[in-house]
Amino acid sequence: MKRLTNPVVLEKLSDRDKKHLWHPLTQHKVHSNMLAISKAKGAVLFDEDGKEYIDGISSWYTAMYGHCHPYILEKVGAQMQQLDQVVFSGFTHEPAVKLSEELIKILPENQEKLFFSDNGSTATEIGIKMALQYHFNKGEKRNVLLAFEEGFHGDTFGAMSVSGLSVYNGPFKDFFIEVERIPVPTMENIEGIVRQLQVRLEKNNVAGFIYEPLVQGAAAMKMHCAEGLGQILALLKEHNVLTIADEVMTGFGKTGKYFASDYIQTKPDIICLSKALTAGLVPMGLTTCTENVYNAFYSDDIAKGLFHGHTYTANPLACAAALAALELLKTDEIQGNIQNIIQWHNKFDDEIKSHPKVASTRQLGVIYALDLNVKMERYGNLRDKLFKHFMDNGVFLRPLGNTIYILAPFITTKSQMNRIYGTIKSAIEMV
Repeated sequence: MKRLTNPVVLEKLSDRDKKHLWHPLTQHKVHSNMLAISKAKGAVLFDEDGKEYIDGISSWYTAMYGHCHPYILEKVGAQMQQLDQVVFSGFTHEPAVKLSEELIKILPENQEKLFFSDNGSTATEIGIKMALQYHFNKGEKRNVLLAFEEGFHGDTFGAMSVSGLSVYNGPFKDFFIEVERIPVPTMENIEGIVRQLQVRLEKNNVAGFIYEPLVQGAAAMKMHCAEGLGQILALLKEHNVLTIADEVMTGFGKTGKYFASDYIQTKPDIICLSKALTAGLVPMGLTTCTENVYNAFYSDDIAKGLFHGHTYTANPLACAAALAALELLKTDEIQGNIQNIIQWHNKFDDEIKSHPKVASTRQLGVIYALDLNVKMERYGNLRDKLFKHFMDNGVFLRPLGNTIYILAPFITTKSQMNRIYGTIKSAIEMV
């Protein structure tokens, strides 16, 4: 008689996850279940059960050309056959040199030098260190940084110091560098901000000002005016305060221009980039600066150099991904898609902005956000209810408190975007 054998039962990936993994921004005691994503293509994520989700936030603003874009995969695959990784201290390589040449063509015209790292937080960390050491190298004691209220610049210590969202920073405040905050500019408050700064800058101890230009991402896509920000930047430049634009979220077409700084006449001294830089394929950060900033470190004195480095600095594969993404960004197809999404957002806004449950709406480029007319904790039960509603309906949106925002890939189709809009409309009715 043939012996019966028990069938092999494969444990689900989401269950295996619980054994060893600690996820970011997660209190595991109250949120223990992680959704297992098995693959992604275009604007769609697929979970381990085969269910599809439209990626309405481009996986934290990275996969702007869609997931697993064939052109980017082709270019990175070719690079893998040639050079995978090499130390960038004392060495260089074609992908990094070529990327610098291509980026300079689209960066604000005052940018001349590029310093590589491996994520957005380190890109801002380096920008902060550049500003502080710039004055140190010149023999000036400037130890204060300015930053906007409710700004967010990352999770490393310098980046946390200049960030203004206490939910991320609470246990670490006693260890921060010295930071003073100013309000984001509006047409109503800009004169007061300028007067306040004029008095403050007389102390001559402010090294730099770090800001998210026009859109504060983690502050629930809070937006401010280009004219007011330009006045602030112009005043700071008069006092030799280095200005640091954190374009980690806003960079590479999301605002309708290559960079949010393109909307502002006064250009930053330093720019921080990541996320869409490599199209979400591999990690990389970049901090760019003017010739003037670079020259403060250019010396016969070795100690005046910027002694900061990461093992995967200017990784050739990441550079290849960034080059491919940059090529796509400049195509007529992607630029046309950006304009299409802007128009679709405008039409949706006309439909939704007067709804009694909508307190306010705002848009810049492909970034769209609305605030619900209800009080809600950033990570509370009602927010979780909204998130579940979106996921149950096959749309990945990640509300920030009572703010629902869209930042979908540039390749999102009209039917996919209409599905996002429809799911938002149904969510509004349930609150």
